Amino acid sequence: MSDATLKKIDGACLCGQVRYEAMINPARVAICHCTDCQVNSATAFRFGVLVRAENFRLLAGELKTYVKTAQSGNPRRLSFCPDCGTSIHGSDLENTRYYSLRLGTARQRAELRPLQQMWCRSALPWLDSVADMPRYAEGGKDSLMPPLRPEAPAAP
Repeated sequence: MSDATLKKIDGACLCGQVRYEAMINPARVAICHCTDCQVNSATAFRFGVLVRAENFRLLAGELKTYVKTAQSGNPRRLSFCPDCGTSIHGSDLENTRYYSLRLGTARQRAELRPLQQMWCRSALPWLDSVADMPRYAEGGKDSLMPPLRPEAPAAP
């Protein structure tokens, strides 16, 4: 992979304690529908990219790790912020030449369009209907997810 195909990105966890930068190949951005990614991300899929370890640099903070057994039977190291729990990347336990970087943490995430999907046999069956659902710019009284704080009553 030539340097011309690489794009510099940066990101952080939710609380901002962990910050990083990385050089990634945007053509490798993917969605993973495996059940482990669904549980670990607490959503329908994970959005990520493989990045060479030498192309990832932690700028601030320290990562906590959890080791899980993948469906393949291989151990995988999941790294996350020890304060807010934001998932940053995954890697092999012994061979850490690559990280599977979680792109939801990247500042440039809107520019990083996934070009492939994997583990589609585990994809949630309702994903195809998302584009047809009602859309709201924010949560609020018209959506199914009302604001956490009730709106103040109108003044008399």
